[in-house]
Amino acid sequence: MTQRLYFAVTIAAPRSKVWLTMQSPDGYRDWTSAFCEGSTYEGSWEQGARIRFLAPSGDGMTSEIAERREGTLLSIRHLGEIRQGVDDTHSPQVLAWAPAYENFHLRDLPAGGTELRVEVDTVADYVQYMHDTYPRALQRLKALCEAQEMHAS
Repeated sequence: MTQRLYFAVTIAAPRSKVWLTMQSPDGYRDWTSAFCEGSTYEGSWEQGARIRFLAPSGDGMTSEIAERREGTLLSIRHLGEIRQGVDDTHSPQVLAWAPAYENFHLRDLPAGGTELRVEVDTVADYVQYMHDTYPRALQRLKALCEAQEMHAS
């Protein structure tokens, strides 16, 4: 059983910059370091594509891109866990929560900049962790995008 959590951040950078930064290999590694230092991904951000989110240990999540609307919506369907490099989508532990979604909504703000809203499904054991960690990750993404924007000016 999952619970949906909501987070948001305002970023003083164009939507296109936020969109690209959150998905680029270097940008992703940087902003997701709040969750796990050295996080990376294998796969594609295209709709329907499989993607694996990995910690340096090789553990992580196996997922697919459920929906992608360029620059406005990215919906990730988490299908299972990766343990010691092996995908698990059928164990009772995984079936208790999968699939779970992580949705990113981006919109332009009237005064400039971007609002990024995130909806993330999580199990009860991780609710506090997500409340503690997701805002830090979004602040890191904000700092990264805004620093890039300052250098571009």
